[in-house]
Amino acid sequence: MTSNAYDPGTDGAKMSYADAMSYGDYLKLDGILTQQHPLSDAHDEMLFIIQHQTSELWMKLALHELAAARTALRADDTAQMFKMLARVSRIFEQLNNAWDVLRTMTPADYSKFREDLGPSSGFQSHQYRLIEFVLGNRNPNMLKPHAHVPEAVQILQEELARPSFYDEVVRHLFRKLDGHEADVPAEQLDGPHLAVPIIQAKWKVVYENVDAYWDLYELAEKLVDLEDYFRRWRFNHVTTVERIIGFKRGTGGTSGVDYLKRMLNVELFPELWNLRGEL
Repeated sequence: MTSNAYDPGTDGAKMSYADAMSYGDYLKLDGILTQQHPLSDAHDEMLFIIQHQTSELWMKLALHELAAARTALRADDTAQMFKMLARVSRIFEQLNNAWDVLRTMTPADYSKFREDLGPSSGFQSHQYRLIEFVLGNRNPNMLKPHAHVPEAVQILQEELARPSFYDEVVRHLFRKLDGHEADVPAEQLDGPHLAVPIIQAKWKVVYENVDAYWDLYELAEKLVDLEDYFRRWRFNHVTTVERIIGFKRGTGGTSGVDYLKRMLNVELFPELWNLRGEL
């Protein structure tokens, strides 16, 4: 090393961390970076593992933001809620971009380690399931793949026992338009969400009177943004799976691409999409 090599310490940078918290200490990197354990000698298995581990971290952040957004909504703190919803949309944009990396893996690459996965599958991600439950896509049958993890089942059941985020949005909508929540349809507040005519009519009032209901209009568009990114994530998932395994069954036993395509038809906020044809 040459004697005139730049030393950041001369400009004030701390160069010794023997007695202080370092970057790795704060982020617990020893724990994170030692959790990638391929079961085969296939080169691309490391890509597959990291893709899914990082996706789970982004989903953890999405759930953190959605929980805070729901709390802010209940407190009528729409400014904070809008910021959090915008962040969730960007998280799904980030998850979308990750598919581009995974798609560099060819069918031949994946076939070298696919059998090592056994029946494990992203279908079993309880965090993804929780995101769906929070947003309002609630199918109690989807608790079954998580039965082997009681803690996950408890978290999911607790979510099913409370109003979803979209339930809270609808209550907020009725309260702002009518001054009360009594007319919110029971079918909206219980079970999987389907388009409800009276809710769609309320949103139509908002879209036809934007200046009078700007906050509700902005909320609606934030939700459409979020679902737009969420749909793209689902679509890219389908495309990636079809590109790599074609129409084979998924490792978790689903019909693979056919199952994923069926999920593309699920709408989180159907009234907001349906009313566009009426404006």
